[in-house]
Amino acid sequence: MKHSSNRTGLSIAIGMAITAALLAPAAQAQDTTATAQGEETTTLSGVTVTARKREETLQEVPVAVTAFTADALDQLNVEDLSDLDAQVPNLTIYAARGSSSTITAYIRGVGQSDPLWGVDPGVGIYMDDVYIARPQGALLDVFDVERVEVLRGPQGTLYGKNTIGGAIKYISRGLSVDPDGQVSVTVGNYNQLDVRAAASGSVGDGALRGRLAVASLNRDGYGENLTNGQPVSDKEILAARGQLGAYVSDNLDIQFAFDWMDDQSGVRGAKMLAPNRFAPGFAPLDDRYDIRSGMPNVNDTEMKGASATVNWRVNDDWAVKYILAKRESDTETNIDFDTLPNKIADVKAFYSDEQVTNELQVNYDAGGRSRGVVGLYFFDGWAGGQVLNNFFNASFGDTQGTVYTDQWALYADWTFDLTEKLKLDVGARYTDERKHAVVLNRCYTDATFSTLAVRCAANNPTPIAANFDKRIGFQNTSPKVSLDYQVTPDIMVYGLASRGFKSGGYNIRAQATAVPRSAEPFDDESVDSYEIGTKMGFLDQTLFLNLAAFHNKYKDIQLSVFTAYDSNGDGTNDAFFGDFTNAGSGTVEGVEVEYQWLPTKHWLISGNFAWLDAKYDEFMYAGVNIADEQEFTNAPEFSGALNVEWRTPLSNGGDISARVGFSYQSDVVATTEIVRTGAQPITQDGYGLVNAGVIWRLDENWSFSLQGTNLADKEYRTTGYNLNAALGVLTGFYGAPRQYSLAVRYDF
Repeated sequence: MKHSSNRTGLSIAIGMAITAALLAPAAQAQDTTATAQGEETTTLSGVTVTARKREETLQEVPVAVTAFTADALDQLNVEDLSDLDAQVPNLTIYAARGSSSTITAYIRGVGQSDPLWGVDPGVGIYMDDVYIARPQGALLDVFDVERVEVLRGPQGTLYGKNTIGGAIKYISRGLSVDPDGQVSVTVGNYNQLDVRAAASGSVGDGALRGRLAVASLNRDGYGENLTNGQPVSDKEILAARGQLGAYVSDNLDIQFAFDWMDDQSGVRGAKMLAPNRFAPGFAPLDDRYDIRSGMPNVNDTEMKGASATVNWRVNDDWAVKYILAKRESDTETNIDFDTLPNKIADVKAFYSDEQVTNELQVNYDAGGRSRGVVGLYFFDGWAGGQVLNNFFNASFGDTQGTVYTDQWALYADWTFDLTEKLKLDVGARYTDERKHAVVLNRCYTDATFSTLAVRCAANNPTPIAANFDKRIGFQNTSPKVSLDYQVTPDIMVYGLASRGFKSGGYNIRAQATAVPRSAEPFDDESVDSYEIGTKMGFLDQTLFLNLAAFHNKYKDIQLSVFTAYDSNGDGTNDAFFGDFTNAGSGTVEGVEVEYQWLPTKHWLISGNFAWLDAKYDEFMYAGVNIADEQEFTNAPEFSGALNVEWRTPLSNGGDISARVGFSYQSDVVATTEIVRTGAQPITQDGYGLVNAGVIWRLDENWSFSLQGTNLADKEYRTTGYNLNAALGVLTGFYGAPRQYSLAVRYDF
């Protein structure tokens, strides 16, 4: 692992260079939500979003979407996408098991927690309109951001496959004609030191514009590996984004962008929830982050991407947008399932992926009674790697291969004004996708993984656990129809029916010889969603109240489970593999409430409340429907947040604000286990978190921020492993402890 001091020093140098070069007097870019710096705002302002791939205000789009401006993200102390968890109704989002930047995201009980190649996510992540296909590195850190949008419910029509639960859109700050930028330094407990810097400017009267943003994010570990003294659950990330835009004319511009992230954080600590019967001398530790792993502290991810975007305003009625993008990532990680120096379940994994996407959008809006977008989308990518498994230092095997994906899709979404108050929106997307899986899983004689074993097991007299080269295709049509009615200028009601789908594929972990069905493809899954909602403004636009109720039919649900099997024919399950199956079907319904209230010019009260009821209708296991025994993962029945903010202007043009926030989540099931086999899922009882912050904007340039999260130091699990039947492993991964920080920022 590289030394943090060298990386931090590099980012400080970059930030100082940018500051020195651009510290001339300049206009300041300012985002606003309820108030603007130095002003006494008495009404709430609408946030512009692009949920339907055209600009609309949040209160007029008939879609369940939550949007955060840059100012709101600062006020809520959102450092990465996982901090949005409590601020969006029915959103569950956290770092995957053992990783710090691999994302696990669920919306309305729909998502995917398995990060292995060949398995697609259920919530789409987009950076500046480019889809990020793999979860590695996708838990994006928030810096130099214009806004973040979270779309809830299936987004199959406009955003395509793997948005069956919803979509998260990360929009970077755009290019400007006038020079502007910022530099910030944050220090906190656990020796936190974050440096962020950004600068933008132009030449040739704005014909050529550029922007560069960098970040160095560092923190010591929450825990320690007691075996080797190395930090556990630390943070060591470098990131950069750049943009260059050529504004050829008023009607044509070409923009180039790149992004890069290098995460060399160590492994995350997992707490033993019960003693491991294969290691009787090691009782569970008291600290929820400390481990005793015998594996090196390796958990590195590098992600990078580049794109070219052409915006052409053909005339007053038509606009064309074309996006060409390439992305790739590489990950090397050590996974010590047992967290002990014993070699019970030690795994080393390598992941790689690459994708090229092309998207053409044609927008029409003549100011009349209809407007819309038509698009064509192409995806060409692959994901693969190798996983080296060492069980008990006696059984050695690997999982290796590649999944190739080719897809094209055609979509359209059109709005018709039936009357002055009633609008009809119809859309559809046709997707044709081909997947090609090449899998070779083998058994070896020792931990060097260099010599093949004579046989994998007594019931498999060869060293080959799986060896196949298979192809499968999927076709899907995802329609959408909605009606919205403007009851008054400030109240809109809508009804929406939509469909989303997630493509199927092959289980890369297949043990085809011992369990032949594991080499067969799993089906795609789909959600048909029916939603009604309203977006309301009251009291002269000082109160926003948005409501949504939905009923979803979830079919062919894809689930990743650990399946034990008998490897030597003695009648005892003494081995396991990561299985993947279509469980059956389920019904998910719920209610969501979002509110913002500005009772006076100094106070802002905001938050959300969500109720979710997710149940299996069918869950087939060994020919038996066990739906009544199984529970949805990451689908708490109740969740919500309350934020109270006080802000007042200062005579010198600055302002000071103070915020207290409380979020709550009821009990939740975090992993999928087949209960009738005796395996119990990892769970977490209901809990609440308290956060607070004070921001002092001294003037138009300087600001100071004091922030605290999880102030009660609540212990809560986000996920874990139950491999008790075969390996004696029962562990839980916990959310962050109490943290506090002080930040200084200079805007220019």
